Formats: sequence, structure tokens, C-alpha cells
Amino acid sequence: MKTLIVFDFDHTMVDDNSDTWVVRCLPGQTLPDSVKNSYRKGQWTEFMGRVMTYIGDLEISPDRIRHVMETIPFTAGMTDLLTFISENKSTIDCIVISDSNTMFIDWILCAAGLRVAVDQVFTNPAKFNEHGYMEVQCYHSHDCDQCPVNLCKKKVLELYLSKQSDADVEYEQIFYVGDGGNDLCPTTCLRGHDVVMPRKGYTLEKLLAKVQGQEDSTSLRARVVVWSSGTDILHELKAAMQS
Repeated sequence: MKTLIVFDFDHTMVDDNSDTWVVRCLPGQTLPDSVKNSYRKGQWTEFMGRVMTYIGDLEISPDRIRHVMETIPFTAGMTDLLTFISENKSTIDCIVISDSNTMFIDWILCAAGLRVAVDQVFTNPAKFNEHGYMEVQCYHSHDCDQCPVNLCKKKVLELYLSKQSDADVEYEQIFYVGDGGNDLCPTTCLRGHDVVMPRKGYTLEKLLAKVQGQEDSTSLRARVVVWSSGTDILHELKAAMQS
């Protein structure tokens, strides 16, 4: 039986937010207030559509955007972790579930030579239209009131596990690695021998601590292991595989 490791992307695999990193391709590296102030809670993907339209209006080329995106730093130890995963594909499956977009994630992973580590990426579809503007669409629609309107990571994970099960792939252990508020929902479908790994000092760690502090908490069964670097995750992964 294989091990599955599920990653968030922003502030997890990479040490920043890819969606906000893109503004570095702008002449002043900042958005005008008219675009900045257009964000509405829970509607980040729509906001990013307006950001990319503004970038397109300035006639910034796709190549320039890609070059800037490829400069985003990976989180410490993460390239070693992903290299280990890519060298052990016979026993480890790896997926990314992210609120970024397909183009940003592919560019960043391919530039680092790490795309081979990841079996599937579940994120908002993006493409350039005939006018050179990047268009970003919502990943899916769902009825979960805990998650942003465009992406419920629990729904994505449950569907992935169901399809894998149909293909006779069962996982001995699942590791879920993330940092943000939208990473809480998918942790509720993990089992008692699975591991949820929140990044130290980030929102997910605080939310999990709150859940663990509730006397009647049954929503979280997985073991919680906090991480600060990819090295911590690699240590945990290796220990699990050797036990």
C-alpha cells in the first residue's frame, strides 16, 4: 500500500503567495487602489481575474509574467522533500490542492525541475486568451459553507480518494500539509492513523489547536504534527515509511 501526501501550495510549497507575487511584474510592483479595493470576502478568484485583466491592459507579456513567477522562493527544505518524493514514486503519491491557478503552479514547479514529484494538481484553471490576457476560472462549485465559493478542498480530496479506490489504490497513510484557513475542512476526512501537518505560526495551526481544545471534538481524528521546514516533513515521512 502506498502513502499519499497532499500539499497546499502558497505559504506551503512556496514561501509566499503566488497570486500576490505576480504584481512584481508591474512597473511599480503595486496595484492601483481601484483594483485593490475591489476584493470581496470569499471571492478571491474573481479578484484575481481583475488583477490579470489590469496586467493585460498594461500589455505585460505572458513571458514576462512567467519569468517573475519563476522567481518565487520555495519554503526551506521543500526542494529536498519534493526530490525525495520524486525518487520514491513507487511508494508515494503526491497531489496539490490549491487556490492558486494551473499556470502559476506549473511554471513554478517546472522551473525548479520538481513537476515530476506531483501526480496531480487541483486548482483554478487558467489560460491566456487570444489577446494575451490571462483568464482564471473557479475550480468548481460546492455547497460547503466553510470554504471559499470556488474551492472546497475536502470535496476535492474525497473525490480523489474515491477515484483511487475505484482503481484499487488504497493508502496506508495520508499526510496533509498546509497553512491556511481553507486547509481545515479537508482534515476532517482524515483517519486516525493519518497525519495533518500545519505550518508553525500560521492560521491552520491555530484552528487545529482550537478544535483539539473542544471536549466533544470528533471532527479531527488525524494526528497533528507542526512543521517549520520541508526537512521536518521529510523526517516525518521517512519515519512513517520505515515503521
